[in-house]
Amino acid sequence: MLDLEIVPERSLGNEQWELILGMPFYQTVNILKRQDRIIKGVQLWYSEQNPLNLDLVLNLPQDGIRLIYDPVTQRLKIVEVYNISKVKLRYCGNYFSSPQVQPTIEQIDQSFGATHPGIYDSDKQMFTLNFRGLSFSFPIESKLEPSYKHGLGSLQFPNGASPVVSKVFVYSGNSLTDTRAPPLPLNCFHGNCYLDTLEVLRDSNITKGLKVTLFSQDTGPGKLAEHRKRVLESVVLFGDTRQDVDTSLGCPNKIFYKSEDKMRIHLPDAKRNARSRHSDYFYNYVTLGLDVLFDANTHVVKKFVLHTNYPGHYNFNMYYRCEFRIPLKVEKVPTDPCALVQLDDTDEMTISTSTKWIEVEKFLVKPLDRPVVLNRTSSTNTSNPFGSTFCYNVQDMIFEIMQNNHIGSVTLYQQTHQTVTPTLQPQHVKDSVS
Repeated sequence: MLDLEIVPERSLGNEQWELILGMPFYQTVNILKRQDRIIKGVQLWYSEQNPLNLDLVLNLPQDGIRLIYDPVTQRLKIVEVYNISKVKLRYCGNYFSSPQVQPTIEQIDQSFGATHPGIYDSDKQMFTLNFRGLSFSFPIESKLEPSYKHGLGSLQFPNGASPVVSKVFVYSGNSLTDTRAPPLPLNCFHGNCYLDTLEVLRDSNITKGLKVTLFSQDTGPGKLAEHRKRVLESVVLFGDTRQDVDTSLGCPNKIFYKSEDKMRIHLPDAKRNARSRHSDYFYNYVTLGLDVLFDANTHVVKKFVLHTNYPGHYNFNMYYRCEFRIPLKVEKVPTDPCALVQLDDTDEMTISTSTKWIEVEKFLVKPLDRPVVLNRTSSTNTSNPFGSTFCYNVQDMIFEIMQNNHIGSVTLYQQTHQTVTPTLQPQHVKDSVS
């Protein structure tokens, strides 16, 4: 049985680990992996068709705990203990729920102090006691429905009929229904930089590089540094050296050397048969949702890969989500050939992480080439439960599209006169995390 401390409006945890509101999904999974001898049978719930509309949930059925994440930011929004009998709960070191301590209303009042009168929902027959950042739910029989005073349920119950807590919620703010995931807590930084926004720099439909806004913990002198975030802006361009990238983005989380290119067959003959004595290599920036590919011979940037980290994608939770913005321009065909002025201002759109591919197709108007079908498997597991994805080449970008029409990743490359359709490049996304 887990023995956990509750901190209202902050966390649930113990001396070994802590689940903090605002913590990224990626970090939570790493904690659960390290505790796999104690916490077992973890379930992931998400909406396959509408992953941005419904919360992302980690369910711990053996421990009666649900961790609810904002589907867009993928940060922890609510901690719910829905089976109070499966865990021991403490507040300020004192147990208020354990096999020896019944979590009655009187016990909650003794442990947490006074608060506003509770609220009774007659439809659900549920009595809720609210503190800031903390709520307790008590099932109430209809015959024990409390009296009302100014619209709020009182705390008066018949002798011996005091209900027992059935659910506990930890969240940010005063209202469980209106709560949002807080910003990334400073004690979740762990010395890393995190991505705020990424803008793809393009000129005349040619990608030049990336402009990234990063934030990290301020390491300046003084105690106030513990409560500050530092915001940085950097630009990384095609042709930048490793030293340039290190200066702009910092050291990568991992470096991966390509061993093979299974999509080489799609290249022109001259490129297909060319062999290199060295391997191109990736800088993997996990917390930025970004890969940077360097040429093996020149050691300069030749490609970027942006990861959206949608559940249901083969690479889910290998990266944080990359919140990118890509400007896209196309030449529109006049609807009236005789008109001197074409009144059509829909020649530019911005593609973001949440953009669906059908919106891009409508904007492009012209039919696209047939996509390359990408079916990822690993060397240890040849099955892929998520199915194939489809790679579309648009100008000098390759969009990997999931079966729910969301963008799984975007590969940005430099177009050359020799390479006509480099639609093979998304395979490198798999290689970079193998």
